[in-house]
Amino acid sequence: ELLPGKRLRVSQHNSDTPLELTAEHIIIATGSSPIEISAAETDRKLIVDSRDALDFDTVPEHLAIIGAGVIGLEMGSVWRRFGSSVTLLEAQDTFLPAADRDIAPLALAQYREQGLDIRIGARVTATQQHDNRVRVSYSEAGKDHQIDVDRLVVAVGRRPNTESLLPAESGLQIDEGGFIHVDKHFMTNLPDVYAIGDVIRGPMLAHKGSAEGKAVADFIAGHHGRINYATIPSVIYTEPEIAWVGQTEQALSQAGVSYRIGKFPFAASGRARAMQKTAGMVKVLAEANTDEVLGIHIIGAHASELIAEAVLAMEYRATA
Repeated sequence: ELLPGKRLRVSQHNSDTPLELTAEHIIIATGSSPIEISAAETDRKLIVDSRDALDFDTVPEHLAIIGAGVIGLEMGSVWRRFGSSVTLLEAQDTFLPAADRDIAPLALAQYREQGLDIRIGARVTATQQHDNRVRVSYSEAGKDHQIDVDRLVVAVGRRPNTESLLPAESGLQIDEGGFIHVDKHFMTNLPDVYAIGDVIRGPMLAHKGSAEGKAVADFIAGHHGRINYATIPSVIYTEPEIAWVGQTEQALSQAGVSYRIGKFPFAASGRARAMQKTAGMVKVLAEANTDEVLGIHIIGAHASELIAEAVLAMEYRATA
């Protein structure tokens, strides 16, 4: 717990007496946890979160996943390749809304071709356990449905780990979502108390939190710390991989930015053909007048590695 006066109360595993610490500077980097929903309370056996979904000792014959976002797709893709019949129930009416409008439909087609049963606009209303299985009730297109599965994974997002960390008397300012408010130097409203990573706003990505940690260390040491949030890449580790950096086409359209588009299919790449991995494409968005690269989006083999070149180009403000 964070206490007033730059003090911390720390529970000890080998003692009932908490340890109290004081420090000149404090950095809060407690990360995040999977969000739970009342319609599917986890029991770590039949109904699990994304952490426990990595610990199955057998391959479920039929696996259902609530949420077809990044985590849900990664979990579903893994267990489908192990042989599970996988159903993903996504409450939103749009598939992967954070991805570019040309990338998401390609991804959906690829996943369905692999056998992932992805149901869009499917809202889970209740779950019931019976005979070591889970009955999942959900509504889709105004109709009620039920499916029986061997395991159910809840993957509807993550929340910052601040609830038990910050008692009211700490005086730390947090928003309604549990995120800690920080300034451009990552300092909270309390002097010399900083916060980074999943507990502050922005993408919940390990490399984003790591970069923020380095920047805070620079600030504390009296140096200049820098984070360019416009060039933080996002990756979905499915098969095929999806990766992007910068703006999507829909974001540029909404902002009224003039842009040009360049596309290159993996089917036209000799290396992709030699690897027999021709499904995919690269899409580049550039400012219409200056030609500066504003966003690069990739779906296909090794997208998670290729995106590093895109980040480098945008860091140097390269032209298309």
